[in-house]
Amino acid sequence: MNLQSLFQDFNPSKFIVHVCLMIFTALFALRLDGTVHWSYWTVFIPIWFWKFMVIAGATVGSYVWWRYPHFRLEGEAYVHYKAMLISLALHLILLMFELLVCDKLESGRHLWILVFIPLIFISIVSIAVCIWAVKHDRSFELELFCSVNILQFIFLALRLDGFISWNWEVVFVPLWILMCLSLVGVLYTVIFAGILLVAPEVDPQQRRTSFNSALGYTFLVMPILIFQVLLASKLDDDISLSYIGVVSPLFLTYCTLILMSFSAKGGNRWWFGIRKDFCHFLLSLCPFLQEYANIAYSLQGEEGIRRGHSTPEGMVDPLSLDVKPEKKFKKTELLKPVVPVISIDMPD
Repeated sequence: MNLQSLFQDFNPSKFIVHVCLMIFTALFALRLDGTVHWSYWTVFIPIWFWKFMVIAGATVGSYVWWRYPHFRLEGEAYVHYKAMLISLALHLILLMFELLVCDKLESGRHLWILVFIPLIFISIVSIAVCIWAVKHDRSFELELFCSVNILQFIFLALRLDGFISWNWEVVFVPLWILMCLSLVGVLYTVIFAGILLVAPEVDPQQRRTSFNSALGYTFLVMPILIFQVLLASKLDDDISLSYIGVVSPLFLTYCTLILMSFSAKGGNRWWFGIRKDFCHFLLSLCPFLQEYANIAYSLQGEEGIRRGHSTPEGMVDPLSLDVKPEKKFKKTELLKPVVPVISIDMPD
């Protein structure tokens, strides 16, 4: 376990999003089962917290941007700031959809097609955002998810309003197609990882990385596929499983995503105006963490523990001080003369 890489590669944005989604999924399933009788506005509290963090981070980042103009000259500051504003706009549109969903579930005074209009709009806009993100080497997970599911959103709205009477298995056809493509990708990663495991000339680090990727994608896609099958059967009244049982496979996916957020790296540096990687910001904010961020545990025989040290700026600069067993010296080495570098004359 290397705490240095744990600090350096941690992505707080993805961690917050996945934790909030996991809590919301559990609360929403319990509300549909009647286990809890809270208002839907209360059930959506994890979603409100997620949106609050987005708005607060963009507000503080914009204040730092306009208050200190010389910060704009740091590296790709303009690209980071534009990416933050684009993400803020998409989250505000998504917030409008979530508010309409809560109002619909509480009062039922709107058509579902009207509720889904912001989500359909964000799906169309996300196509242009994905193109911009590819040109500027930015991540676009949310935008990609919305852009490829625009047809699915339309089918859901029409089915919920009763304009179409298809079975839910037919309604989920766009998702079935997407899941088939995902399964092909998972199969490719598994086969590639198997080839690297048996290839003797492959570097062990590359072999380990490929195996971890195949394992992560498997635990990411397969539970979603199982959840989709259970949900379609539940909505068609083919099974009598509770909603919390239907969404239970998603918790494995959420746990996988949370673990992957500790190695996701990246992230926009202008959220909350920190202007640096989260690791460096955390170490500068809490200097006592530098001692723990520079420790790596090695469980290979008697090699022991490797310790590092921190630079004055809080940067991690590990030293490889391996504690090894005593080495047997050759007899010729023991007989070598030892001459001092500086001759010190003793007084008479």
